[in-house]
Amino acid sequence: MFILDCKDRRPLHVKIYNQIKNQILSGKLIPNTKLPSIRNLSVELSVSRNTVEYAYEQLYTEGFIYSRPRSGYYVSLLDQEYISRPCRKTATLIEPAFGDGKTFSFDFHPACLSPESFPGKIWSKLLTNCLQENPEQFTLYCDPQGEFDLRYEIQRYLERFRGVSCDPEQIVVCCGLQDSMSILAQILLGNHSAFAFEDPGHWIPRSVFQNYSFLLNPIPVNSDGISLDYLKKTNSTVIHVTPSHQFPLGNVMPVENRLRLINWAENVGGVIIEDDYDSELRYHGKPIPALQGLHPEGDIIYVGTFSKVLSPALRASYMVLPYRLLSIYNKLFRNYAATVSLLEQRALYKFMRQGYWERHLRKMRTMYKKKHDALIQSIDRHFGDQVKILGQGAGLHVVLELANGFLDEKDLISRAWEKNVRMLPLSDTYQCKNYYPTRVMLGFGRMNPDELEKGIELLSQAWNL
Repeated sequence: MFILDCKDRRPLHVKIYNQIKNQILSGKLIPNTKLPSIRNLSVELSVSRNTVEYAYEQLYTEGFIYSRPRSGYYVSLLDQEYISRPCRKTATLIEPAFGDGKTFSFDFHPACLSPESFPGKIWSKLLTNCLQENPEQFTLYCDPQGEFDLRYEIQRYLERFRGVSCDPEQIVVCCGLQDSMSILAQILLGNHSAFAFEDPGHWIPRSVFQNYSFLLNPIPVNSDGISLDYLKKTNSTVIHVTPSHQFPLGNVMPVENRLRLINWAENVGGVIIEDDYDSELRYHGKPIPALQGLHPEGDIIYVGTFSKVLSPALRASYMVLPYRLLSIYNKLFRNYAATVSLLEQRALYKFMRQGYWERHLRKMRTMYKKKHDALIQSIDRHFGDQVKILGQGAGLHVVLELANGFLDEKDLISRAWEKNVRMLPLSDTYQCKNYYPTRVMLGFGRMNPDELEKGIELLSQAWNL
């Protein structure tokens, strides 16, 4: 007997097909069993003959049933050895993350942008223009490295505002940090095996390189960035750094240490991956020039993104490859397709070409500086000298270090959650779980000044400081 599930919204013929197929695979319908005729089954299920016939034809095409002339359809003989049996479900206890599935009134996520920051009207206009002016281009695949026009605009921007020296041919448009790190791991795998990274630092680079079987070497971070003395004691020949605004502590690597790092790479035949993730958002003084500009001919890979200022949802980033590594990239990825959609690349090109990008940067610096200053003032007001603020003056977050260690990180986040305040654990950025001061990350991008004030007030109440 076959019964159609009225809650199943799929077409009738699909329901009939799936039910018969599942009964055959489970053994409920044994081989050579005669199926009801099309006419009888259509009457039984109150459906049209065409519906039943379509289901039978699909089963016949896939080999689940066979037909006998003037007799009907029968169940095929399938080798039971190759039919997978359903596994018994076992209960698994998974500890939920803080606030998992919960909506928070106050969100201190370190990478969220302001809801009103995205230039929706401009972007919509540019998308429409791209579709109307040359629809033929959307019937073709674009360059694996990204559209040349966009790479040209990125090169002009990097040269003027970041001090990066490169040609458009060296730029590869990527789909975020994870995509660029995956590409780099494959490029470097042939000649390198040990990967160094900042500790604390971003978890994506270390996760990607670990997945490509690199030996991981966490390098401690101090007020001048990574510890170069510690780095020299390792066997690393590849290192990922954030020299202009160290993530997450916010330190700036001074030029002397930058030159020493470049010298280390020269001596060991190494490669430096410079992650310039939020260099546009500096609120006091001029932006810190890129490390790559100090030695453009060296093996320094510059990585940038549009996620921290424009939109993380666009998944648009880029990297600048030295020519030696560009030749390896071309060998490995010449048959690949671009990972960022052509429509968004064209819209982004127009956004930069027509001056919207620079105006947007100025607007965002002003907006986030107000939020940054409001956060600092709120912390001073509610915590005073009970906390130390690290990494202020740039980016979208600061780190709060508590003077006393009565509460650990888990307690701090748990108490904040009870007050409907979301925070992410700073411990996720550490590879070595040795002792470190009690610290938490506070992102200020998503909330307005009034919400930041209220959120900090709730934290001071929750922590009883």
